[in-house]
Amino acid sequence: MNIPPTVTLSRLVNSLKGVPSRRMRTEFPELVRHYHRANKLWSGSYFAGSVGGASISVLHQYIEQQNHPV
Repeated sequence: MNIPPTVTLSRLVNSLKGVPSRRMRTEFPELVRHYHRANKLWSGSYFAGSVGGASISVLHQYIEQQNHPV
């Protein structure tokens, strides 16, 4: 994902989590009833990582070679 340097990571994550949350609440009203106490669908935390200049193929190979949890 490429974003302009003027967009902060926290704002990007807020959009990535907020927009789908609003759409899901509209499309699936039962979610509102289920999550009414917390008033949120997602956790407030997030992870962000960087791969520097690695190509997609190198990144894919790295992921494929990782150990899978038991």
